[in-house]
Amino acid sequence: MNSPEPVAWASTAPQERIEALDVVRGFALLGIFLMNIEYFNRSTSGIGEGMPLGLTGLDWWASWFIAYFVQGKFWTIFSLLFGMGFAVMLTRAQQAERDFIAPYLRRILGLAVFGALHYIFLWSGDILFSYAMAAGALLVLLYGQWRPILLAVLLLVAVGLTPDMEPVFAIAGGLSFVSLLALYVRAERRVKLFGRSFPLFSFILLAVGSIGVLAAVVLWLLPDAPTEPRVPVTIACIILLILGSLSARFHDPAALRQLRLGVTLYTFMALTMTLGGVGQYFQARAAASAATTGPPAAATQPASGAKGVVEAPEKKSAKTEAQEAAEQKVERAERLSRRQEEIRNEVKVLSSGSYLDTVEFHAGKFPKKVAFDAGFSTVLLGMFLLGSWFVRSGVMLNTKEHLPLFRKLALYGLSIGIGLGLLGSLIAVSHVAGDDLDGFQIGRGLATLGNLPACLGYVGLVVLMLHSNSFWSRIRVLAPMGRMALTNYLTQSVICAFYFFGWGLGHWGMGRASQVVFVALVFSLQLAFSHWWLARFRYGPMEWLWRGFTYRQIPPMRL
Repeated sequence: MNSPEPVAWASTAPQERIEALDVVRGFALLGIFLMNIEYFNRSTSGIGEGMPLGLTGLDWWASWFIAYFVQGKFWTIFSLLFGMGFAVMLTRAQQAERDFIAPYLRRILGLAVFGALHYIFLWSGDILFSYAMAAGALLVLLYGQWRPILLAVLLLVAVGLTPDMEPVFAIAGGLSFVSLLALYVRAERRVKLFGRSFPLFSFILLAVGSIGVLAAVVLWLLPDAPTEPRVPVTIACIILLILGSLSARFHDPAALRQLRLGVTLYTFMALTMTLGGVGQYFQARAAASAATTGPPAAATQPASGAKGVVEAPEKKSAKTEAQEAAEQKVERAERLSRRQEEIRNEVKVLSSGSYLDTVEFHAGKFPKKVAFDAGFSTVLLGMFLLGSWFVRSGVMLNTKEHLPLFRKLALYGLSIGIGLGLLGSLIAVSHVAGDDLDGFQIGRGLATLGNLPACLGYVGLVVLMLHSNSFWSRIRVLAPMGRMALTNYLTQSVICAFYFFGWGLGHWGMGRASQVVFVALVFSLQLAFSHWWLARFRYGPMEWLWRGFTYRQIPPMRL
């Protein structure tokens, strides 16, 4: 049988490009650079510690501004844009009646290679590999079949059982979770129970949640039941019952499922972080209070004539609790000590080590990144789905007709999103490892919760500026920067790694305010170069390479 002729590859004509996407992408690159440059001068292990301690003057103000007006808002914009790009590629493939899955798989593979090389040979803050894993999860969600998925999960579990391959378990768990989500998006089968009909996805959540309720009741009522799982099991089953009810209520119409799932995935993660911070804070306060006051005096006085029966168990229980508390304290101290040692080692390698030392250090951490991305990809998946909806609904394809929506996004999104972050900053702006009483996790959770509306607000603001009849419309000057986003993102890492790391010029530890000036200078040069390059060539160098690999043809480069 003769194989069909491949569909002729065609470059995207200038009039086919969506200018708003290019401008938003260029704007996002500036925010990403402002956020990333800090971790070319600071251990990436300290990302969860907020603003560095000891900052003063302009360094403090620069760090504060970026932490609450930039950080978290721009990787979400990039994730949104990635979902939009997926939808654009899918729509154009459908219109041209050409294959989509195979080219997109190659696109993902190419991005994963770029990301892995970026992580190992330049900088451990890479997000390209994370996007590749999340893009794979998106394909599973929308097109995956249960037999290959089940086989893949079993194979991953088998690999995870081999020595030193434990991170593979995280991938198996992530794949299983995404497969469950696919039931909500694609499954139309319903289950009848007590005269009511439930979507299959909702039925599974409600059934597992109900079993969890029974388990929670047993844990709370039985005197000899373990106490540690009581609160987590109770909270988990309540969440499952709520999500099961909401997914049944909002299962239709099918056209809105991806949008609803995307918003839910991100919001659920942020709410869990916030509520977890609240629980951590009050649990730590209770433990500190108990350690200060000690056990009630009456508890140490046995009843007359029953000394041998009553006192021994109480002493044993008290001794056991004291031993457990002491063991937990020792384990906590050991974890903190290991973490501080990891941070010191990272700073030493990056600030004064050779290039070979740096590559070896990053390569050793890469398996942990893969395991982390297996979980993080579910958050990115939510943003991808939201971005895809913006294109499939036509909002980003014709932004001028949807300006009222973008005005609402700019007004309410920025007010709510940045407002939540600033509220969190009133609680705590930095964190000392081991201190659960500073409330930092609550503040961080509030800021994370606000990142999504702030991200949408920034997108709305950029679109409004683009369509204004004033000076602000000149923001379209960022479009060439966005068209070469991959090239510019990687170039920023090359410049920063060479300038700051010990194997290069060794300017490690630049102040935060000076970093802002550095970003302004490099970004301006990149913008000028992008204009110059695209006046002569169709694509940026990395975009050209990525397209060639995706479509298995060498695209024309010169105009």
